[in-house]
Amino acid sequence: MIIYIQSLDYNLWDLIVDGPNLPTITNENGEIISKPRNKYNNDDRKIVQLNTKAKHVIICAINSNEFNRVSSSVSAKEMWDRLEVTYEGTNQVKEAKINMLVHEYEMFTMHDNEDIKTMFTCFTNITNALQALGKIYTNSEMVRKILRCLPRIWMPKVTAIEEAKDLRTLPLEDLLGSLMTHELSIIKKDDEEEMERKKKKNCSIKIICK
Repeated sequence: MIIYIQSLDYNLWDLIVDGPNLPTITNENGEIISKPRNKYNNDDRKIVQLNTKAKHVIICAINSNEFNRVSSSVSAKEMWDRLEVTYEGTNQVKEAKINMLVHEYEMFTMHDNEDIKTMFTCFTNITNALQALGKIYTNSEMVRKILRCLPRIWMPKVTAIEEAKDLRTLPLEDLLGSLMTHELSIIKKDDEEEMERKKKKNCSIKIICK
C-alpha cells in the first residue's frame, strides 16, 4: 500500500506519516479547537482536501472490518496509525518482532543441502520483514553477511570475491549472480565426474566378464 500511495502523490504519503496539521483556532477560553469550516481560507481548504484524499485512498485499499476500526479517525495519519498497530502491534510488540528477526538475521547460515537460490530467498524474507518494521541493513552489510553464511566448501569462492571485488560497492544482485554461476560450474563438474566413474565401472565390468 505504501508504494501505491507514494505513486499517486508523495505529498499524500508525507501527510499520512507526519500528519496534516488540520486547521485550528484558539477560542475565548484559550483552548485550541478545530477551525469551523465556514472560516476556512484557501490554504486551509487545500490542507483539508489533501487529508480527505489521503483518507479516501486508504479506505479504498482496506476491507470492511478494517474500515470499522478506522472510520472514526479524523486525519489520515490517525487512520494509518490505527492500521499500523493492528498489523504490527504496539511499539513494544514491534520492538519484540524486530529483536526476533535481528536474531534470525545474525544466526542465519546456508545449510549444506540448500542451493544458492533457496538460501537467498530465506535471507531476503528476513531482511524484507525487518525493512517493513523500519530496521534496514545496508547493501554492504547484507553482502558481507551472505559471504559469512556460506558453508566451508564455498570458502575458496568467498576468498576470490573478497580479493577481486570491493564489498562496499558490490551490488547484492551481482553477488547472487556470481554465486549461482559458481554453483552451476560445481554441479557440472560433479556430473562430469559421476559420468567418468560410471564409464570406469562399466569398463571394469566388461573386463571381468571377458
